[in-house]
Amino acid sequence: MLTWRFRPPAPRWGPPAVLGRAYENIKITVFAFGVIASAGFPSQVGHDMDLKSKIKRVPEFKGVVFWDITPLLKDKHSFGQCIHSLADHFRHEDITVVVSNEARGFIIGAAVAHELGVGFVPIRKKGKLPPKIHSMSYDKEYESDTIEIRDDGIEPGDKALLVDDLLATGGTIKANAELVEKLGGKVVGMGFLVELEYLSPRKLLGDKYEIYSLIKLKSTDKF
Repeated sequence: MLTWRFRPPAPRWGPPAVLGRAYENIKITVFAFGVIASAGFPSQVGHDMDLKSKIKRVPEFKGVVFWDITPLLKDKHSFGQCIHSLADHFRHEDITVVVSNEARGFIIGAAVAHELGVGFVPIRKKGKLPPKIHSMSYDKEYESDTIEIRDDGIEPGDKALLVDDLLATGGTIKANAELVEKLGGKVVGMGFLVELEYLSPRKLLGDKYEIYSLIKLKSTDKF
């Protein structure tokens, strides 16, 4: 909501000292076609967008079906809607920091952190951060991986929202959560742009965390 506070010129009629105060705190709220305009990311005018239509399905990319989110990111309205929706879902939580995994997760997570008015902490691949760091190794479907976070990235008692672009098997986000908890933080929720339901990631994650995904894909077919 865009709000301006202004003091108009003193009227030429009536006692200026009285009428001036009456006008002093007038607020003007700008509405764009029935939808409140945002000072941050632009909202879609009039109705929610079909976010799925902004994602491109690539049948064979490195041997798998690849869901390309770059068309969605390019569109300012769909990108803005994603950020607003993820932030709004968790806005009631007492979040102190947003945490995201390298690399596309940074795009979504940093924007959500800004929308919520909290800090952002990156989790990076091995060797990308200067000392001192905390690390964790975990098994993926066909290999193992190691993630790292600055030793001062999470303070004891921090309430972290984990945000990523994609929830696939759930292994990476589970490792992110365990790393945050290892440093004394609490994971208050996990937010995603896209969830691949056909990979059943929630079976791995269980019911320990609140999970919210904007787009859910039930199969590798086109939506």
